[in-house]
Amino acid sequence: MPQACPTEYEAWLRLTLIPGIGAATLRKLLAQFGSPEDVLAASHAALEPLVGANAAAHIRSDVSAAAAALALAWLDDPINQIVTLADEHYPQLLLETPDPPIVLYVKGRRHLLNQPALAIVGSRNATAQGKANAEAFARALSGAGITIVSGLAVGIDTAAHRGGLAGSASSIGVIGTGLDIVYPARNRELAHELAAGGALVSEFPLGTPPLAANFPRRNRVISGMSRGCLVVEAALQSGSLITARLANEQGREVFALPGSIHAPLAKGCHQLIKQGAKLVDAVSDILDELHFTAGAPPAALASAPEDDAAHALLDALGHEPHALDALCASLGWGADKLATLLLDLELRGLVEPLPGGLYQRVY
Repeated sequence: MPQACPTEYEAWLRLTLIPGIGAATLRKLLAQFGSPEDVLAASHAALEPLVGANAAAHIRSDVSAAAAALALAWLDDPINQIVTLADEHYPQLLLETPDPPIVLYVKGRRHLLNQPALAIVGSRNATAQGKANAEAFARALSGAGITIVSGLAVGIDTAAHRGGLAGSASSIGVIGTGLDIVYPARNRELAHELAAGGALVSEFPLGTPPLAANFPRRNRVISGMSRGCLVVEAALQSGSLITARLANEQGREVFALPGSIHAPLAKGCHQLIKQGAKLVDAVSDILDELHFTAGAPPAALASAPEDDAAHALLDALGHEPHALDALCASLGWGADKLATLLLDLELRGLVEPLPGGLYQRVY
């Protein structure tokens, strides 16, 4: 994973690690002076009108040098990387948002940061069906070439990451702590899997603990890196609705899976749908809305766990609508086996239901 010499990041790190100076102020300083090195070299008189006397004094001091040295040492491991606003690997979609982080800490496959991506989020207290839906959608979308972005939380996030990792486009976990901390601790193994086969991303310096205020900021990165956001299960007060709101404000597509009107974890999704989110019940709904079709059928089919049966069913469908009883007769299968496989292929975006109980291939 080639990247710039770690010493080239020292000025960026020193600037972002100065206490009490936020990203908006840093962007203003960079716009004024041109580079982190020029900001750090500016005089107190030049800095004070922009940031005030105390912040100017901090910039002129070595207050952040020790923390920067620790981050540079972290880069000794080639799996660890830093991506700055000026880096060609910085996520282009995130760069176009109103509040992009100045620096991203990355562990894993950096090239994923600019791959087509979809955020999948939802309740930490998800139902078994919700987790199954999240994993199935993520696996199919990843197989179609869309990287899955989520927040490494338990519940829907965990299922989405596992589905993404199972497909060719993998998954990115955006976290609300420093990358040297895994939160929640029960997802330590998943974090290692993401670092090895996908990526972990944080804007927060190493050593940052799981502070409540950091997670809404994390959510804007999840939505900002993605072309759209799918909410699988969410209560009315769910943090997932924050991510959906941010996605909408960033001009991203918002999708929601419907559920029972009696289910508390469906109410957040239903509220989003009332507010204009697209109701989805098949992967093809998302692919169509994002105008993303390249490579979808072969990759999605390749990730299917029952390849032989899937190919047989798709061959039987041909390119004409078919009823379930006709498919059962032509394949010699029972109705339960057929229904299970049809649902699996539907979630992968390979088959869609039609009025009258008919099914048809979508490619």
